[in-house]
Parts: sequence; C-alpha cells; structure tokens
Amino acid sequence: MPARPKSKSRRILPPDSALRSRARKILTRLARAYPDWGPTLLFSSPLELLVATILAAQAQDERINEVTRVLFTKYRTPADYAAAPKGVLERDIKATGFFNLKAKRLRAMARGLLDEFGGEVPSDMDRLTGLSGVGRKTASIVLGAAFGVPAVAVDRHVERVAQRLRVDRAGPDIEASLRAIYPKKDWIKVTWSFVLHGRRICRPTPLCPICPINDLCPYPKKTKTLSAALRSNQPALPPPVPGRRPR
Repeated sequence: MPARPKSKSRRILPPDSALRSRARKILTRLARAYPDWGPTLLFSSPLELLVATILAAQAQDERINEVTRVLFTKYRTPADYAAAPKGVLERDIKATGFFNLKAKRLRAMARGLLDEFGGEVPSDMDRLTGLSGVGRKTASIVLGAAFGVPAVAVDRHVERVAQRLRVDRAGPDIEASLRAIYPKKDWIKVTWSFVLHGRRICRPTPLCPICPINDLCPYPKKTKTLSAALRSNQPALPPPVPGRRPR
C-alpha cells in the first residue's frame, strides 16, 4: 500500500443520517463488487505482515510478494533482521526500491521489537506506532489483517476514493471521518473495499461508466466514456490472494 500525502486543514461536517445511509449503500455495493477484499500482501504472521507493509512503501504489492516469498524463508524472527550484516539485507530487498532506507527501517523496527516487546509484534496502536518506521497506516494494516482489531488504514487510494465520494469531512482527517461514518465492525472492510476500488476503477483518471457506485458518487469530474486507451489498459480483476483476512 503506497503512503498517503499529508492532508490539508479541513472543515469538519459531522455525519447525518443521509450521509450514513449513502455510505452504507456504497460499502454494500463495493463489497459485492470486490468479494476478494482484504490484504493483498502475503503473510503468515504479524511480523511478516509488518515487514511486508514497510517494504510496500512506494512499491506495488505484487512486487513485494515476489520478494517476500524468498525473504521470509531467510528472515524468520526480529533477531534475523536486527543482525543482518550491512549490505546483505539491502541486497535481499533491493527489488522493492528505496532499499537502503527500508533496510534501515527494518533493522530499527526489529531492534524495537526485541528491546521493548520480547520480539513479539504488539497488537495495539500506541505500541505499534512507537516502533521506529511504523506510522498509523502501517499499524492499522497490521492490526486489522494480522490481529482482527478494527482499524481504518488510509493510503492514496483510500484518500482519493473518500474525497470523491465526499465521505472525508466527518472528522479532522480521512481516517477519523471514516471511523465516524462507519460502525467499527466495518472498518477493515471499508479499508480494503476502498483500496481495491481505487486501484481498479476509481483511478486518478476514473473509469466512471463501469463504476458500481456511480449513482452514489457526487464527484463533479466524472468521465463520460471509456477511451480506447483506458479500455485496453484495464486489467482483469485478479483472483483472491491467499492470506489471512478477518471478516
């Protein structure tokens, strides 16, 4: 999941019954359109998901999965990352991009797990975000997907979809707005339904004519037709990715 840009100051508009009703319809349709909603990074433990999410900054999840298939057979514990010799971990993650910075973050995160939590990944927001290199988006992904703890993660796709749907003003930021509009039980579903919609349909140039929530969207710059280029470049919807996904 790519990192989101910093949000500008905003005027807060508390959600009313009309907004909640429209938001509920939006989520129902998106979940039906993307039955494979859930994390697209492959993992088998909280540590693997934490590492994969750090690596996924400025990279496609598909590329990260290619790298971690090998990486996770070599690095199994926080101690493995913390003790990785200079240059070795960097080489192992080079294909993810920005590998020097990411290796630095992985080592610092791993040392934090060892020093503060006995090598275990914590399952609450405050302790997760206390780790070096772990922000709210990364922590929310780990909480929701690895521990089943309700959380809203906001990346650039979620931000774009929320803004176009005008469900972004019910709190001081988009995360708080979605948390205010949707019940806690739906926070994980909202995250991944918005992520997939942003990747597949509501792109920077949106594919509005085939959008399953077109009639519920107030975005004023909707596309009217699908150009030949957009149509030819539209990827097929991928099959569900095996992994842990709480419902």
